[in-house]
Amino acid sequence: MGVVFPAEYGGAGLGYLEFALILEELARVDASVALIVSAHNTLSAGHIFLAGNEDQKRKYLTPLARGEKLGCWSLTEPGAGSDASAARTVAVLEGDTWRLDGVKSFVTNGHYADIAVVMAVTDKTAGKHCLSAFIVEKGATGFRAGKKERKLGMRASDTAELVLENCRVPKSNTLGRPGQGFKDCLKILDKGRIGIAAIAVGIAQGAFEAASAYARERKQFGRPIGSFQAIQWKIADMATEIDAARLLTYRAAALADLGARVTLEASKAKLFASEAAVRAASEAVQIFGGYGFVRDYPVEKFYRDVKLCAIGEGTSEIQRMVIARELLGRLD
Repeated sequence: MGVVFPAEYGGAGLGYLEFALILEELARVDASVALIVSAHNTLSAGHIFLAGNEDQKRKYLTPLARGEKLGCWSLTEPGAGSDASAARTVAVLEGDTWRLDGVKSFVTNGHYADIAVVMAVTDKTAGKHCLSAFIVEKGATGFRAGKKERKLGMRASDTAELVLENCRVPKSNTLGRPGQGFKDCLKILDKGRIGIAAIAVGIAQGAFEAASAYARERKQFGRPIGSFQAIQWKIADMATEIDAARLLTYRAAALADLGARVTLEASKAKLFASEAAVRAASEAVQIFGGYGFVRDYPVEKFYRDVKLCAIGEGTSEIQRMVIARELLGRLD
């Protein structure tokens, strides 16, 4: 739970390449577990590591990195998804206390997190500089988990609303500089997209392995279905795309370990890996035929789980916008 954080804060002291390997291996079996680990490391704990002062790191990051506490991160709102700058959760400073009011949505680990990083508007006139980040502890006055979402896949990963009603947060729990929350979120999402790409690779690998084994075992017309060219080409395309996705993901992770800015590389990895994984899971179901549509075999779960990778932490459409902007600059 503290893969990418230094040992001085209770972490493993490893890098994003090792982190990607860990997530990939977890997602080969259960993407929900990988998602819990990814969101905890890259989003909540990652934001505290990026923007927190030393006291905040000692108090909050250390138990997160040790796995003693679970974290969540809340940017999205019912009316502010891809357009995060449209957030309506507000924070008003009253003496030495912030008062937060609003609802956050699609929060991974929302019901079970001990420590939440919450984005809220502190200056409505400041455009993209309107957001600030706050550390909110479970049990804080006016803070509670709301509706638990009923999802297509990744059902073992909790996704919930967070409700803030006259929520009181000490001024000392301001995370980073006021008004810099959106800028910090973009840096956080770069690392988070590496995590989602790795999860996508893991799901695709799990689906590929299941489909390959089935193609050797299942017989029709007196021979294994893997002997038919139609199935062989599916396997070949899956293997090639998975390798390409893996290499894009590892490149982004390795560059992150070097301290490079990885906005372009992380978006490329996330875009390609997630869409390649969706195709791989779909082809795995197709190879299984009717058995791919029932729960006796694992591929229907890969198929349900994988779609989130093309949506969470920036949809495929947003990734294409980011990539184009990085390549062409702002033209508007």
